[in-house]
Amino acid sequence: MCATASRELAEPLAATAATARTWLLLEQTGPWGANALLDSHLDPELGRALEAAAEGTGVRLALIRRPGRHADCHQPASRRFFVAHTAPGNAWVRHGTTADPRELLGLDFAALGAGTEPPGTAPYDGDTLAFVCTNGKRDRCCALLGRPLAAALRAAGGTDTWEITHLGGHRFAPTLLLLPHGYAYGRVSAHAVKEIAEAVHEGRVVLEGCRGRSTWDRPGQCAELAVRSHAGVAGADDLTVVRTEGANPAWTVLVRHRDGRSWSVDVTATAGPEPSPASCGAPALPQLRLTAGEPRSLPR
Repeated sequence: MCATASRELAEPLAATAATARTWLLLEQTGPWGANALLDSHLDPELGRALEAAAEGTGVRLALIRRPGRHADCHQPASRRFFVAHTAPGNAWVRHGTTADPRELLGLDFAALGAGTEPPGTAPYDGDTLAFVCTNGKRDRCCALLGRPLAAALRAAGGTDTWEITHLGGHRFAPTLLLLPHGYAYGRVSAHAVKEIAEAVHEGRVVLEGCRGRSTWDRPGQCAELAVRSHAGVAGADDLTVVRTEGANPAWTVLVRHRDGRSWSVDVTATAGPEPSPASCGAPALPQLRLTAGEPRSLPR
């Protein structure tokens, strides 16, 4: 996918997913501002404290709400939250409810980032979790394109669908995150999401529209998707990015299959042939895109 990116007319999606080994998602009704943790009906002091607790731990925070009209409720009686770790072989989702979101400050964020399940939560065993970016105050395309998608997914069933405040890559709206594996998608339709969600339920990855797995840094995302395309690897937990060496604009990434096969992938960053806006209504600017060379098989 990355290897053919330069021939695509539209900016390629591969290697554009937000990076997070672990997601902490808190339900918050009412309006969201551009920085929703600090500009919503969540106490901004709590938002700042959560951001500080998560910094450097591999945990990414976001607010979520159900699709549809949003009750302007300043103090909901109870809020749901999800904690999801996305690493292959240890991908899980836990959930819980809280009457006071300050309780989340009691979580061990470093342990969450390392893949330790939080106490006092239950395993999530419902439909595939789908989170659609809809924060129009951050980018109006996320609202114009994301909210109809979220509503359609909820009406269709088959996914446990939520709106989310920020997934990055507004120019790829509508954007979508699926848990537990943490693969992100862009420019998706409700019909495509149904196929993607069914694949997730079966432990497979659909490459069309895939932006990458949030577990990896962006060179790792690029290399992993390139190996999937090159070797026909479909299993969500089949591949692990073992290490990334180098620095912008050139890296070498080692990707290993759980059956023992491994590949070395050269990844380079270049400016796209045509400027494009970083968000809806923004001026067109050169956007860096990552390109993967042909994966090289390594001896076992």
